[in-house]
Amino acid sequence: MNASIVFRRALVLSLVLAAVIAVVGGVVSGLIVGQDGVISVLIGTAMAVVFAGVTVVSLIVAIKYDITVFFGIIMGAWLLKAVLFIVVLVLLRDAAFIHDWSLFLSIVAAVVGTLVIDAVVVAKGRLGYVSDVELPGAPSSDKTDHQA
Repeated sequence: MNASIVFRRALVLSLVLAAVIAVVGGVVSGLIVGQDGVISVLIGTAMAVVFAGVTVVSLIVAIKYDITVFFGIIMGAWLLKAVLFIVVLVLLRDAAFIHDWSLFLSIVAAVVGTLVIDAVVVAKGRLGYVSDVELPGAPSSDKTDHQA
């Protein structure tokens, strides 16, 4: 299994988690707070999905390059997420339709959930310390003859 497959699995499971948080959080917040709570949960979940998606996509793209470019892509994605997060929160700060606690709790639930998913998927991904590397002198993986 290569790293790209592991990261794609993490992305799919993060999307499933986001759907669960949106539905459960939306229902609970809708019953307690009303429409503003539902909107806040949906916005918070969408923010977490976008930021988790940026992380996974940047990793999938970055693993194709050497270490310098890899870290440049990862750090660029991290910086982009930090700036976008601050901009979105500043834009939503005075919005009348935002319920602070619903937004906060949905973001926390999604972030903690995606961190757990990432850790479990990578731990169960059975990747070596170095993945997607062909050792010198090793038989090529595209050979189909199985001679003993």
